[in-house]
Amino acid sequence: MNLKIERVEVFGVAMPLVMEFKNAYLSKSVVKSAVVRVTATGGAVGYGNMDPTPGYTTETIEDSLRMIRGRLAPAVIGMDPTNLHQINARIDAVTPGFLDAKSTIDMACTDLSARVAGVAVHTWLGGAVKDRLSFNAWIGILPPDEAARQTKGWQDQGFHSCKIKVGADIKADRDRVKAVREAVGPDFQIRIDANAGYDADTSIALAELVAPFKLQLFEQPVPADDLAGMARVRKAANGVGLSIMADESVLDHASLINIIRMDAADIVKVKVMKQGGFLNTRRMIATAEAAGIRCVVGHGFGLGVNTMAEVMLAATSNNVIDGLECVGPLKTKDDVVTQKMDQSRGSIVLPQGPGLGVTLDDAKLAQYRFEIQ
Repeated sequence: MNLKIERVEVFGVAMPLVMEFKNAYLSKSVVKSAVVRVTATGGAVGYGNMDPTPGYTTETIEDSLRMIRGRLAPAVIGMDPTNLHQINARIDAVTPGFLDAKSTIDMACTDLSARVAGVAVHTWLGGAVKDRLSFNAWIGILPPDEAARQTKGWQDQGFHSCKIKVGADIKADRDRVKAVREAVGPDFQIRIDANAGYDADTSIALAELVAPFKLQLFEQPVPADDLAGMARVRKAANGVGLSIMADESVLDHASLINIIRMDAADIVKVKVMKQGGFLNTRRMIATAEAAGIRCVVGHGFGLGVNTMAEVMLAATSNNVIDGLECVGPLKTKDDVVTQKMDQSRGSIVLPQGPGLGVTLDDAKLAQYRFEIQ
């Protein structure tokens, strides 16, 4: 079929969360997203979705919606949606940056292409190597007893790993981690995340304090641009049996190469949205694997389209660690797809599509739509 993109619809969505969530950057009770529907020849459709969080992107959701509507969408009209190399070259020529916004076009074109072929996105990307995907729970900066209670609750539901937020006081961090480890036993995987909130010396001290509790990884201990500091933390942390993961430091392919050159991380976190779409993210996973660096996939606040994109991408690589962090459906009160993903038991059987295997609900799009000035 000679496919051409005929229409790109762009929706702003403000989805209420089940509670207020806090991290090092902000507190929020609503996640604002951009949802894209690409329609091509013969009515073929594909969906894309970005859910940016301040601290991880320099563009606001309003900036991104304007960029998609005003420049990215018009640029791809008439193009072949199955040719992602040309699609990405075209949108990269429109503007530097705006990787989150660009991901919606790449994602929607990938979804559309797989639907036309009658296969799931993971098949379109080369095939799945996993048939069940597990998810990683999260624990905020809480008193030790509350952190332990919440983590045991996740474990009882079926989760096998969690992330504990750390920050402000490394002894309080240590006490929180200790309480969680005692509550869940030795086999449950524990990650900690400083959200770039500590300097190198403090991070090294924290790594030594939590070493007895056998953690899986320590995420983004230092500011995103301090790769030298992160390399120093990594060397010290490895000495006590703890791996370092980069998140905020990982943007485009060049940033990943810098991390590799600096020996700054054992693991990197990638996100289909933050890296600019399937094409870029797959390349970065392959580069990390070639360098002996494993990957975590996922971001914490996402609607069903973006979440499914990360699930299907993760299923195609053995270099991706179990315990995906795309857990947005656990945090949102509703969704804009007809069937919200159920992650409550800690894992799902890999969906089989076609495409991303989700359908936009036009009534929900209207219900939660927000407009920009």
